[in-house]
Amino acid sequence: MLAASGLQAEPVQQRPVSMVHLDPKTGQLVRSFALPSRPPASTLFSTNSTSAGIISGPDTILNDLVEKAAAAHNVDPLLIHSVIKVESNYNTFAVSPKGAEGLMQLIPATAKRFGAKNSFNAQENIEAGVKYLKHLQDLYKDDRLALAAYNSGEGAVAKYKAIPPYPETQSYVEKVGRKYGDAKRAAEGKKAKPATIAAVIDPDSAKTEERHPKLQYYTDAQGRLHLRTQ
Repeated sequence: MLAASGLQAEPVQQRPVSMVHLDPKTGQLVRSFALPSRPPASTLFSTNSTSAGIISGPDTILNDLVEKAAAAHNVDPLLIHSVIKVESNYNTFAVSPKGAEGLMQLIPATAKRFGAKNSFNAQENIEAGVKYLKHLQDLYKDDRLALAAYNSGEGAVAKYKAIPPYPETQSYVEKVGRKYGDAKRAAEGKKAKPATIAAVIDPDSAKTEERHPKLQYYTDAQGRLHLRTQ
């Protein structure tokens, strides 16, 4: 449990340690990154809230950060979650072999460009990552090209004027697109549930029109008014 207060938490100061080891399968040297220790939960997130309260764990916090950034920059939160899932699987301290950092795997230059001073601070990382994603959406007017540029860089998309023919990028666009589609279908299913539950509770709810049929009226040859049901 993390208590939220009006004070801003101190940013994470630690940086990953670079290590090189021999891959027994390929015989090649591989560089990896790791943090010497995980800082306290209170340093993972910062807040400008002036009201005290209790936040029920990282999942709730991350979801709130995503929702806030999504609303601020007009990006679908389901797309943001799909990107985070594929990029880091919600690992705040993820570091790629190419040096991309944090939840949305920002290269240091990109993080700086979009205002993140510390990519291992979840709030800063998500805010900068969503700003970058929105920039790419506005630039290409196509989510698939935006995702391709997010993975391979704007230069690669500009060069090919399409999704670059890189297996990694093509796989990335497919993975994020599939997760985004699944998330939207799941969200639509949740919206449809109340009607389904109502039908289970009251099986006759779908037969309202049959129980309360509409009335018709007509006048016969003698001018008398008659009523009847349809």
